[in-house]
Amino acid sequence: MDIAVTIPQRIFTAKGEGLLVLLGNTKGTLERNILDPMREIWSPDLVGNISSDNTVKLFGKKVYALGADNKKHMARIQGATFEYVYGDEVTTWAEEVFQMLKSRLRCEHSHFDGTCNPDNPKHWFKTFLDSSDVDIYHQSYVIDDGALPPKVVEELKKEYAGTVYYNRFILGQWAPAEGLVYAFFRPDVDPVPAAALPSRGAWYISIDYGTANPCSMGLWCIADGKAYRVDEYYFDSRKARRQHTDEEYYKALENLAGDREIEAVIVDPSAASFIETIRRHERFVVYKAKNDVLDGIRVTASLLRAGRVLIGDRCQALIGEMQAYSWDDKASGDAVIKEFDHACDDMRYFCNTILRREFRWESWGVRGDN
Repeated sequence: MDIAVTIPQRIFTAKGEGLLVLLGNTKGTLERNILDPMREIWSPDLVGNISSDNTVKLFGKKVYALGADNKKHMARIQGATFEYVYGDEVTTWAEEVFQMLKSRLRCEHSHFDGTCNPDNPKHWFKTFLDSSDVDIYHQSYVIDDGALPPKVVEELKKEYAGTVYYNRFILGQWAPAEGLVYAFFRPDVDPVPAAALPSRGAWYISIDYGTANPCSMGLWCIADGKAYRVDEYYFDSRKARRQHTDEEYYKALENLAGDREIEAVIVDPSAASFIETIRRHERFVVYKAKNDVLDGIRVTASLLRAGRVLIGDRCQALIGEMQAYSWDDKASGDAVIKEFDHACDDMRYFCNTILRREFRWESWGVRGDN
């Protein structure tokens, strides 16, 4: 489906009996995935920008542009009649939003067009596509079908090799997530020797806070377009048979930082008391981490495979966890086993909160924030 042609055709033929709607994971993804490419073809005069009232002017008609990643967005579509809906990244939506959407397509000539990357074969949208009582026209593509330049395709294949995302984003398969999350990581080859690590750059610290569970901190340096995990701190209260206080963890944070100027400390957003402790000492700027697990894993895996994230050989806690951090093959959808994940979590916080923005990371299914 060529969305740059399909969407204008649907809008032009709409009879004004219901709302015209664009639904995406977020309004930001609608801008990047749909509206920006359409502006390049049809010009900004025909393809406007999303306004504060969640509408956009398309080919002279008002179209609603909404995010569908959260159940709370159901309220935005309750009670309305939709004449045409375009859905972007449907597999990232909350299922309740899609179920409500179906009940709103109640004009005799209502249409829904949707696109997505494949996900887990048990995903609710795959179940819908396989249903026999629905009128569905379904097209499938692989990355070699010609939509992208050959050089881009080659790089993407390298980037996703060894991950479940290769099966999904490259081969177009509804593949289960199983085995090691970072199966491509080679603990005997990939860690960077201390002598090869940078001593200057932009410094950050990422933290997965724990009291009963381990607490992991990673010291990162961004230099020459790459991010290096230079050092780390890891404390397991169960093995130590004692818990640290927030002040003790803050002292560990200061020791890890040394005399470096730290741009920001990125912390597990649930660690409210520790975040307050860091702020009270007034040395570090602290950010609450973006904590979307699956999206964060996609970003982290892509950056690792692309050689943009490198692990120093002193970071043995993270290296050890990466050899055990696994997908839960018994789960109904994508989920990781909540073991051996604390250093992996702090790495994910850093990649998804800082590097996604710093590198303007963009790839097939993983797009950097603006």
